[in-house]
Parts: sequence; C-alpha cells; structure tokens
Amino acid sequence: MAGHEPATRESGYAAHRAGVQRLLESYRAIPPGAVVRLAKKTSNLFRARAAPDAPGLDVSGLGQVIAVDPRARTADVAGMTTYEDLVAATLPYGLAPLVVPQLKTITLGGAVTGLGIESTSFRNGLPHESVLEMDILTGSGEIVTATPTGEHADLFHGFPNSYGTLGYSVRLKIELEPVLPYVELRHVRFHDLRELEAELDRIVVERRFDGEAVDYLDGVVFSANESYLTLGRQTDEPGPVSDYTGMDIFYRSLQHADGVTRDRLTIHDYLWRWDTDWFWCSRAFGAQNPKIRRFWPKSRRRSSFYWKLVALDRKYHIDDRRQARKGNPPQERVVQDIEVPVQHTADFVEWFLREIPIEPIWLCPLRLRALGDAPAADGARPWPLYPLEPQRTYVNVGFWSAVPTERDQPEGAANRAIEKIVSAFDGHKSLYSDSYYDEAEFAALYGGDIYTELKTRYDPDQRLLNLYSKAVQRK
Repeated sequence: MAGHEPATRESGYAAHRAGVQRLLESYRAIPPGAVVRLAKKTSNLFRARAAPDAPGLDVSGLGQVIAVDPRARTADVAGMTTYEDLVAATLPYGLAPLVVPQLKTITLGGAVTGLGIESTSFRNGLPHESVLEMDILTGSGEIVTATPTGEHADLFHGFPNSYGTLGYSVRLKIELEPVLPYVELRHVRFHDLRELEAELDRIVVERRFDGEAVDYLDGVVFSANESYLTLGRQTDEPGPVSDYTGMDIFYRSLQHADGVTRDRLTIHDYLWRWDTDWFWCSRAFGAQNPKIRRFWPKSRRRSSFYWKLVALDRKYHIDDRRQARKGNPPQERVVQDIEVPVQHTADFVEWFLREIPIEPIWLCPLRLRALGDAPAADGARPWPLYPLEPQRTYVNVGFWSAVPTERDQPEGAANRAIEKIVSAFDGHKSLYSDSYYDEAEFAALYGGDIYTELKTRYDPDQRLLNLYSKAVQRK
C-alpha cells in the first residue's frame, strides 16, 4: 500500500488542478458587472436567496480530499469537500478533523467561511482554528494563499464568518487528530438548568467528570426540569455498540429518570449520530413515527434528504397551506444557532423556554483553542468577523423549528426578539439563517471597519455580495 501512496497523492493534486482550472474559466465567463455566485444545487443555509441572474462558478472539480498525510496529521482538502467524504478518508488512518460538524453534507469550505461547531469545540474551538493555510479565489478573480502570517494574514483571519463575500476557499490544509475506534457515552440528567450550567462550566476547564476523561461534550434541553449533558470518552476497548440508524432514535436514548446512563458507539457512528434524524427535525416529516419509520429507506434517513423536503415546502408553501386548512396562521421559521457566555446559559434558556414554544434545544460549549488563547498584542480579537473573546467559555444554543405568527407583529418577530436578548447577554448569532439587524448594529457585531477594509482589498469591484446584503437583506 505504501508503494502506491505517491501515485495516489499525485493523482489527487492533478484532479485538483483540473478543478481549479474549471473554476477560473467559469469566473471569466461571468459577465462584467454580474454578481459572482457559486453554481451549486444544494446548501445548508436557511436564508432565502434571490435567484442568480448569471451563470455561477463551476465548483464541480473541488469536492475531493486531495491528500492525507498521516505522519504530519494533516490533510489537503478541496473547498467543496463534504465532511462525510473527509471523515471517510481520514478514519482509516485513525485520524479525524479536530471539529466535525454534525451534518454529513456540510462542506469544509462552508464550515470555515460560515462557522461550524461540534462536541469537540470545548477543547478544539471552531473548524477555522485548525486550518493551516487556504487557497482563496477572491472577488477580483485572483487565487491567493492565506496563512496566519504573511502577505494575506488579514484575509486568513477575516475569512471565517464572511460567507463567501470575500472569496471562496479552493483548497484548505487542516490539522487532524488521532481518534480511537469507539466512544463511550454518559448521559447525565439535570433537573435544574443552573446546576447544568455550573457543571458544564467546570467540565470545560477540567475535562473530567466523576474521575473519567471527557473528550466530547454537548447537551440537550427538553424542558426547564429535564436537561442532559452527554459526555464522550474515546476508547479502544471492544464491546457491544448501539445503532441509531434503524428504529432507535439517538436523542430519545438520552432520556431517563435520574442520574447517569451509559452507551457506546463506533467513532464513525458517534460523529454522525445527529445526521440520521437531523437532530430531532425528522419528526416534522413523520420519520420518527414507528409505523412510518419501518418503511422509510435507510438511505433517506439523513439530513440531505430532509433538506430536500424542506426545499419543497419552501417552494410550494406546503405547511402554510396545511395550517390554513386548520384555520391556523402561517408559521415563522426559527432556525438559529447562537452563542452566549457560559454564565448566561441558564438565563438565555429560561427566557427561550418561556417565550419561544420550541423544544428540544441543543447545547454545545466552545472555547477558542489554546494556541490562540490569548489576546493579540494590540488587544484585538483573533477572528474579527465573529469576535469571541479568548480565555472565555461560550455555549452554543441551537433551535430549529417554527412558531405561529401573530397579527400586528412585524415580520420575524420571534427572531428579532432572540437577536435582542442574545445581544443583551453579550452573545452572537450565526448568520446561516434569517437575520434582522439594522446596518449599524450588524457592523458593530460582525467586523465593522475591518470587514470594509478586507472587502476593499480583496473585492475592489464588488463582484461578490457584501455580508450585510447576503445575511440580512438576503440578496
């Protein structure tokens, strides 16, 4: 096998060069003055998008893992490669990306430019923090290599949370970490959200619970008096494992009366434990009904298929019509991930449970990586477009559903209320879904003058949408 490695690596780089050539040719084919966009049929964004008025960038040749270096624990990866394909390429070496977002079809480039998170984020930060270098196609049509230091260090640090408004990643070199074959889980029940908050804060710092190491950490809130932390520990000890790709549903396995329950998964099934039922969102399609689930093909128990159903609903307003037949008002989509400092976790969740009729909700702690765990010399935060503070623990709260609209309320009333309370708690909101900030508030939260300077340097002719237009005005 070792004898074939160089040829495999060379073929990977040759295929990548051909894909880059097609990308550049498609850029040159876009008429001057037309907005440059990706020509892709699928997306993990929940923002409405205007239909493109010109051909898009051809990224069809940028969906492969170019090479894995098991000795250096790095991988060269094309920007449109899905994490499903990336994990399939690294696990045979006993390696995985430092952060693997929950859904199989999220791309590496998408997670870096749009942020991603998972249960390793309390120790490994966010996906962009394990990037060593990036080749980026800028708005001016030039491909530049951005690294933490050097000529394009400003773009390297400003790229996360730019959502393709400064350019598109063509190739990323990332760090990998060793993983063991199994993950042993402990589901710890809490009856009080403030007790959960305190324990979560302690585990993030100590990385242990009840005498055992904690390698993975997230949680689920079902109600104010029923919440759980799930603690994962890597192990190579053989033994029985659970399977949540069939009739059993992972998030339901967390629930128990009191104390701690245990479970085991293969590392592969752990990384994709949320994808089978799109966390719990598959229930909206009936896929959790045992009578339906029995006949639902396994190949379609995955987030990418549910996303197609969402797209159909959005196109034909199926659910709004169903609600209208029942005499109910249209629904407001409330699909968001927010981050608040850990000490405001219970405050935010208690407010949310009172004001927004959605459950369950997901909790995922995060902290910038130790390598960047100190302020820059000038006091600036290290990632200016999503400026989390070093040496501070945050908790991501994810909620994905819809609520009834109310008469005489502005569009997006629930989302606007969430934005207001998140800001009050010194938090931030991811921009993959609907946003309603005014322009000044948005600039203060997401880069301000730094973003303007980057936009001027790397997209001087404004070929790409700006971040406010894309995230809030939804052009």
